[in-house]
Amino acid sequence: MKTDKIKTKKNSKSLTKSKFSPEEKIALDTLRAPRGAHKRKKILGRGPGSGHGKTSTRGSKGQTSRSGKHKYLGFEGGQMPLIRRIAKRGFTSRGKIEYQIVHLRDLNNIKEDVISLDLLKEKGLIKDVSKLVKILSDGEVKKPISIQAHAASKKAFDKIKDAGGKVELINV
Repeated sequence: MKTDKIKTKKNSKSLTKSKFSPEEKIALDTLRAPRGAHKRKKILGRGPGSGHGKTSTRGSKGQTSRSGKHKYLGFEGGQMPLIRRIAKRGFTSRGKIEYQIVHLRDLNNIKEDVISLDLLKEKGLIKDVSKLVKILSDGEVKKPISIQAHAASKKAFDKIKDAGGKVELINV
């Protein structure tokens, strides 16, 4: 909707006045983009009269004036880039085995004597049944339990055994 600002002489505050008459309704066919909403494309290399001729706004000579100008990611204008200044150190092992951890203190809240991976998932102790599970010895076991897992720490193994339970290791 187009508006004009008008000033009144009495209080000199600006008011807005609509260019649409009260009878004319705003509809999709009466809407227009505001002035300056569509910017014209810059036309380059069309002679000196255009103001964008000859060098086509690229300046003269140098890497940035050439076609296919490309500065790699992290380019710092010829200065040694940060990625090359920092020392290379260490590596990430591609053979790392990641386990979902279950502590002994969490197993005390489960009432069942036989604990499977599906039961651990149901109780919210692990997120994914298809991933590996390891039992750690944080806490105590109060009753004899039989638990299935892919791995268990030596201390956790001993604590479960001392309580009269057993750990069934699942082979991957």
